[in-house]
Amino acid sequence: MFTFELIDKLEKEHSLTLEEYEYLISNFYDDTYDYARRKAVEARKKIYSNKVFIRGLIEISNICKNDCYYCGIRKSNTLCSRYRLTKEEILTCCEEGYSLGFRTFVLQGGEDGYFTDDVLCDIVKSIKAKYPECAVTLSLGERSYDSYKRLKEAGADRYLLRHESITREHYEMLHPENMSYDERVRCLNDLKSLGFQVGCGFMVSSPFMTLKHIANDLKFIEEFKPQMCGIGPFIPHVDTPFGEFEAGSADFTCYLLSIIRLIHPNILLPATTALGSLAVGGREKGIMSGANVIMPNLSPSSVREKYMLYNGKAFTGSEAGENLANIMASLAEIGYETVVDRGDYVK
Repeated sequence: MFTFELIDKLEKEHSLTLEEYEYLISNFYDDTYDYARRKAVEARKKIYSNKVFIRGLIEISNICKNDCYYCGIRKSNTLCSRYRLTKEEILTCCEEGYSLGFRTFVLQGGEDGYFTDDVLCDIVKSIKAKYPECAVTLSLGERSYDSYKRLKEAGADRYLLRHESITREHYEMLHPENMSYDERVRCLNDLKSLGFQVGCGFMVSSPFMTLKHIANDLKFIEEFKPQMCGIGPFIPHVDTPFGEFEAGSADFTCYLLSIIRLIHPNILLPATTALGSLAVGGREKGIMSGANVIMPNLSPSSVREKYMLYNGKAFTGSEAGENLANIMASLAEIGYETVVDRGDYVK
């Protein structure tokens, strides 16, 4: 019963203590999840009705200078078949996506040194010049303040940078020594100060993660107040140091989606590809747990299999941008309307 009282408190005050967050997530049962889910859906509907926003995902490169222990495109994975899209290929993806109805393009990739500020700014300006009513979201890792500033001035609207773990010790378990926890936090603060719509997030049940770590992440999300938050279950990639670890739980991830919705009722919250990859109907379950964004893949079909952050990633069928009509139909079946617009954050 106390768990329900905490969910009610979160719905009303949008804040809990660390101890309360930990208690809430340690009492993950069917009845508590169902209660949190219903409260989350109510909170989202007050702001966004039954709308689900679509983003066109373009995976521009799987070349990365980093060696994150969990990631299939890590630098040390010599079995990864590398690629990099040209500006022309990226613009073609946008053209095809625009014709399908997408009004937000998400450029995601590894930290590929080819994409300098000059190169990226040129691409962003070209997209905005051709599609001025569209939003451009970038998810390209850690960059300097001046780099983020130039990208904002070029027309980028949003930036996704998962914090992965706000607990320093845990962050350092997931990354090599040359990757700095302080640098990751600095980047998020810089992005926010520059006026980006900022997204953070973490992998649910990543290796060595404890309930206390998750409680810290939830408190960080509460205090940082991102406009977006991307969480998905950890799924191992066989060619990484964490290849033998177990995948996270789709249901527990959905429970956390509900909690995050109650923390920030107006947040833009994706039902991620990882969620859809781990469980049949996972994306729809995420929507029914409080999420309101999906990101079908607009990347060229020839490279989608190469952007393999984890094993079993879905990139065809219902995850593919060209199947938007089927996506809209599947969401309509559960009572949701897929909206063809920028899908901006509501303050």
